[in-house]
Amino acid sequence: MKKLIQRLVCIFLCLITVQIAAQEENGISTQIELGAIFTSGNTDDENIQFKGNVAWVQDSWEYGFSVDGFRSSKDGEVAAQRVYYVSSANYSISENSFILTRLAHDDDRFSGYDSQSDISVNYGRNLLVATPNMGITLNFGLGMRQSRSDEENFDEPMVRFSSDYEWNISQNAIFSQHLSTESGNETSILRSESSIETQILDNLSLRFSVDVKHQTEVPVGRDKTDTETAITFVLDF
Repeated sequence: MKKLIQRLVCIFLCLITVQIAAQEENGISTQIELGAIFTSGNTDDENIQFKGNVAWVQDSWEYGFSVDGFRSSKDGEVAAQRVYYVSSANYSISENSFILTRLAHDDDRFSGYDSQSDISVNYGRNLLVATPNMGITLNFGLGMRQSRSDEENFDEPMVRFSSDYEWNISQNAIFSQHLSTESGNETSILRSESSIETQILDNLSLRFSVDVKHQTEVPVGRDKTDTETAITFVLDF
C-alpha cells in the first residue's frame, strides 16, 4: 500500500509539473482522475483507479500522453493490477482530417501476458462538425504488436480501427463513448469505454464509467473479457 501511494504521488507531481509549464506556454491541458475504496474489519480491501492525461498543441501538431491504472487487493494480497500507457502525435492535414502516430503499452499482471505493446500509423477524420453538441472522430491504421508471456513471445502485424463519440447533453453533463479494435494474426483486442461526466465545480467533475476489454486469444486459464465499472473524481487544469 505504501509503495502504491508513493507511485500515485509521483504521477500527481509529474502532472503538476506539466501544469506549471503550461502556465508558460499556451495550448497545454492536464487532467487527473482518481477513485478509491478502502474497507477494514472482517475484510481488508483496497481498490484504486487512477488516470492522467496531458495534451498540448503546437502549430499543426497535437501531442498527448495518458496513463490508466487499476489496483485491487484483498487481505494484503494483490488481486488485480494493471497500467496502460498511450502516447500519440497528431498532425493536421486539413481542418477535419489528420495523421495519427500512436504508441501503447499494456502492463496487466493478471491477464496472462507480461506485457503487450503496439505502434500504429492512422488516418483520422472528424465528423458531425456542423452539429454544435456532438462530435465523432474515426481512425483507421496499420501497425505492429508485441506480446510477451511466460509461455510464448510473438510479434504480429495488426489493423486498427477506433471511434470516439462525444455528446454534450447539457452545460454540465457530457457522454463519451470510445470503441477500438486491433486485429492481428494471433489475437485481436477490442475495447469499449463509456462514461457520463457531470461538472461539480469549475474544474472538478464526477465521472461514471464502464470499460470493457475483450481479447480473442488468451493464455490458458484466463478470461477473455475484463470489465471495470468506476465512479471517480476528475480534476481539470
